[in-house]
Amino acid sequence: MRRFKWAVLVLFGAAGVAALSLIFSRTPTRVDAATVKRGVFVQTVLNEGKTRVRDRYSVTAPIAGILARTSLEVGDPVDPSTVIAVIAPGLTPLEDPRARQELEERLGAAEAGRSRAMAALESARARQAQARTDLERTSGLAAKGVVTATRRERDELLNTLAERELASAEFGAHMAEHEEALARAALNVASGKETDARRIEIRSPIEGVVLKIAQESEGPVAIGSPIMEIGDPERLEIVADVLTTDAVQIQPGANAIIERWGGPRPLSARVARVEPEAFTKVSALGVDEQRVNVVLDITSPRPEWQRLGDAFRIEARIEIARIPDAVIVPVGALFKQGTEWSTFVIENNRARIRAVTIGLRGEADAAVTAGVVPGERVVVFPPPALRDGDRVVAGDRGQ
Repeated sequence: MRRFKWAVLVLFGAAGVAALSLIFSRTPTRVDAATVKRGVFVQTVLNEGKTRVRDRYSVTAPIAGILARTSLEVGDPVDPSTVIAVIAPGLTPLEDPRARQELEERLGAAEAGRSRAMAALESARARQAQARTDLERTSGLAAKGVVTATRRERDELLNTLAERELASAEFGAHMAEHEEALARAALNVASGKETDARRIEIRSPIEGVVLKIAQESEGPVAIGSPIMEIGDPERLEIVADVLTTDAVQIQPGANAIIERWGGPRPLSARVARVEPEAFTKVSALGVDEQRVNVVLDITSPRPEWQRLGDAFRIEARIEIARIPDAVIVPVGALFKQGTEWSTFVIENNRARIRAVTIGLRGEADAAVTAGVVPGERVVVFPPPALRDGDRVVAGDRGQ
């Protein structure tokens, strides 16, 4: 019996030694590792978009008649001296009371539109003058250290937006004057006051290029029918449609990067405005999504994007949040245990599970508010078999 007990003890001892030997002789797991950093964390959203000529003008027929064939083609340059269309009155007598009344009403509407445009222009001028004054005052106070740099940057943005609004108002006033002149000329033709009462020449309202021709061949046109679209290709803006849940986080003045536009390097841009009305768009998966247009101004020098034209496809990466001093961890190092986020931290060549708290999360990195400190190394894309306490051999992963 005593020999049997000793044999059992020896067997158990041998088994324990074998188990310990197996544990300590296990080959370490090779993993990729990254170092926790401290720096500026930027959260962005990436969406498709397209370019758009900022101020474009649609030329319409001021009078019904026969439109002559145009010699212009899409892309041709035009200026206010360029005759872009010629309309001869049709067979319907222009002395017809109904036709004359319609022309008089169109002239009245054009005069009212010009009055509204001039009022909007004066209002924009006043706002721009006030924004410029505020910026000058803030810049002087900032130089003395009385106000913060953030306040000065805000006033710079407001001044830029006011200048943009003023430029748009000036364009609107110019277009309104052109519409009034066309309506008056059409009424004069109907009244026989023009020296050449059998035709009306339409000149380009702006200096730019032809973007679209609605009717190239000679043929009848009704009053108000579109004839041509004209715009300045150097005044481009970007329009990106963004999910409404992301759009509410985007602020005017936020930075953006224009990618995949065909050039050798990304372009810089800035959010000009977030349009107030959303629309429904069907996603590639067939799901209805509520989206809203975000308008961006390109801030890179014109020579870098001079080959861009109207309605070109792009991808816009728009900033929605920024943390100046954040603890940054690669997203690939994070995984969930239940409802909490965790990561493997490498301590003395062993992987240790540690719970972390995430502040903001981006596509590649996340801002962590608790759980790790800068300088620690974490396992990126840990293997499924990796367990807490396993020995690891870490290779650096490019960040």
